[in-house]
Amino acid sequence: MSFANLKLTLLSATIVGILTGCSVEDGEQGIQGEQGLVGEAGADGANGAAGADGAAGADGAAGKNYPVELNIEIVGRFATGVYGKSAAEIVQFHKTSNSAFAVNSATNQIDVISLATLSTVPVSTPTSDNSLSSTAFTYADSVLVKQADDSDKTIMLGGANSIAIKGNLLAIAVEAKVKQDNGAVLFYELDVMGKGTFVKAVEVGALPDMVTFTPDGTKVLVANEGEPATDYSVDPEGTISVIAVASSVPADKAEAVNFTSDLVFKSDLLDPEDYDTPEEQMTLLQEMGVKFAGPTGNTAAKDIEPEYIAVSADSKMAYVSLQENNAIGVVDLTKMTVEVKPLGYKDWSNYELDFTNKDELATFQSVPRLLGMYQPDSIATYSWNGATFIVSANEGDSRDYDAYSEEVRVKDLIDPDEENKTLSTELQSIYDHSGGKDGLGRLKVTTSMGDADNDGEFESLYSYGARSFSIWDQNINQVYDSGDEFGKISSAILGEYFNAAHTENTGDNRSDDKGGEPEAIDVGMIENRNYAFIAQERAGDLFVYDVTNPFNASFVAHYNNRDFDVDYEMDDDLDNPCDEAEGMDCENVDSAGDLGPESIKFVAAEDSPSGNPLLIIGNEVSGTVTIYQVTEK
Repeated sequence: MSFANLKLTLLSATIVGILTGCSVEDGEQGIQGEQGLVGEAGADGANGAAGADGAAGADGAAGKNYPVELNIEIVGRFATGVYGKSAAEIVQFHKTSNSAFAVNSATNQIDVISLATLSTVPVSTPTSDNSLSSTAFTYADSVLVKQADDSDKTIMLGGANSIAIKGNLLAIAVEAKVKQDNGAVLFYELDVMGKGTFVKAVEVGALPDMVTFTPDGTKVLVANEGEPATDYSVDPEGTISVIAVASSVPADKAEAVNFTSDLVFKSDLLDPEDYDTPEEQMTLLQEMGVKFAGPTGNTAAKDIEPEYIAVSADSKMAYVSLQENNAIGVVDLTKMTVEVKPLGYKDWSNYELDFTNKDELATFQSVPRLLGMYQPDSIATYSWNGATFIVSANEGDSRDYDAYSEEVRVKDLIDPDEENKTLSTELQSIYDHSGGKDGLGRLKVTTSMGDADNDGEFESLYSYGARSFSIWDQNINQVYDSGDEFGKISSAILGEYFNAAHTENTGDNRSDDKGGEPEAIDVGMIENRNYAFIAQERAGDLFVYDVTNPFNASFVAHYNNRDFDVDYEMDDDLDNPCDEAEGMDCENVDSAGDLGPESIKFVAAEDSPSGNPLLIIGNEVSGTVTIYQVTEK
């Protein structure tokens, strides 16, 4: 074959390979045949057997985004049968004996109420139930205490004001027979029946009004109110007593935190020399916004009256309500110092209140230039994100003594025959349009503030209490306030009996004073959510708020264990509040329900004898202790 023919043959083979998709193997090219038709897809095969279930995943964290509805039910009630005499005031719970303890000032004893067989079924007649019984816990009318030099001193005792229980150790705060003298805390070791063996008495300050243990049980704290005599002949200083406790044994003597040498101002803008005299201390506190009201010669230490104490979870800080001063004292329990923090004022131009009892209606109005003093009574603490928050029941209180009184109705403030003051043009216009003496004129205000330049003309009015509850951070900055919700919720539910007094079933008769008067408060956890429970002293309302997130608190529930259809009338200012000779009628009061809630104690589910969370409420006017069961719906 010629070279030319060989080239032609190879070229032809290459072209054919390209056109027909030739395969090349081991360097030789073969010619591929024509492709056959594509066959149809075969049927799917049968499903295989199911695989084994995978392991269960871990439970997610409980959500806390929305409030949960609660069931509030009365499951037990104890009635002393004594009315208008504070026969059931401060309450506590003793887990070992499954008993509620209640201060009975009428008989000067502690009532021990067994809850060991407490039912989870609500009682059938909650306003008249008397299904629980008590035994009396009594104490001596005099005690021996140790003085600074270890010598003994006898204290003649008056009435008990407060109790606290930690484990099996009971502390009772008792004022002296002469209220302005130093009182004592009596300690008892409790047994499984709630009976006590006396341990010792420790001297504290004048008028010990509240006692509590620190969470770690190493200290007992006492708020010594130090009220003056009604003629101001004696006005003891308010103090906080601290009693060390080691292995459930209290020390013989208390250490005092006072509002003179232990008072501190933490601002770096101040030097200790700026507040080393009583006059400088009082001036600085007034400039900060702390309220003082008293006769000439008053000092900060005499005017400050510690009311109630709550303690941080780590037992390092205590918070003390200074009610009349519209402030909270912050006590460093390590350094034994106290700082006084003013609470500011509620601007009633931003909210609405009912300020008169003359229209006998629930009428809410905003009032420019009217400011409310928070003035909390009871306070409690809880934690959020590792920080301490304080909840306060903003009751309000005035100084009203024979020798000095700051309390006045607006109409009397401008009466020439009374205070003989005037109102600014703006306030006078508001006064006139409100109904005058029967409108804004009915509201009680203080004479100690409002006339800034002291020229006899009031540019602002300051009323008692804020008709709310508040949440404060550990720096005493307000992070939440319930505003005007208490009044509006209560009026919506109670109707004509809104702002009723606890001495008779007549509505609207507390609107001109402090409204419903939020008095008692406690905080407790139910199913990983924190709730605040607030009771109003006058109409008897119980409000429940979800405070899990203190910056996003929300209303959850309302309850009122009172029968407003029952006719009765008493006067708790009388020696016999039910004196028929004075026109009183208590014939049916035993079925009127709970009157004058004074204190609340929350019992967690893990401590409760029934296994459900409980509220124990002491009602001082009806002399009843009521046990509520609180569960999620």
